[in-house]
Amino acid sequence: MSSSRTLPSGSVDVLLLKAISWGPRHGFAISRWLQTHSSGAFRLDDAALYQGLHRSERNGWVSSEWGPSENNRRAKYYTLTAKGEQHLRAESTAWRDWATALFSVLDLRTSEG
Repeated sequence: MSSSRTLPSGSVDVLLLKAISWGPRHGFAISRWLQTHSSGAFRLDDAALYQGLHRSERNGWVSSEWGPSENNRRAKYYTLTAKGEQHLRAESTAWRDWATALFSVLDLRTSEG
């Protein structure tokens, strides 16, 4: 991320898988999708983006193939695999549970604690 805040450990993978779950995308399109759908909050630098994509490929969560981009340049397109869909569902549930617990604590008022 380019801001002073960093994403929690493990969140990059689930964000990448979610972006790819909407259809095959190349790296720049994934980055743009994340920025757009997070109102600019998620800005991955190239190293984090491609490390996450390569890790996802090694884990069998995505497959890839080369093709032309929108501007007719060669680009590597990533597609979610069945294993990736399963991982995304499990991780989405875990992250929602974590966020719910976090907000339960953050929303406590002084008189409640």
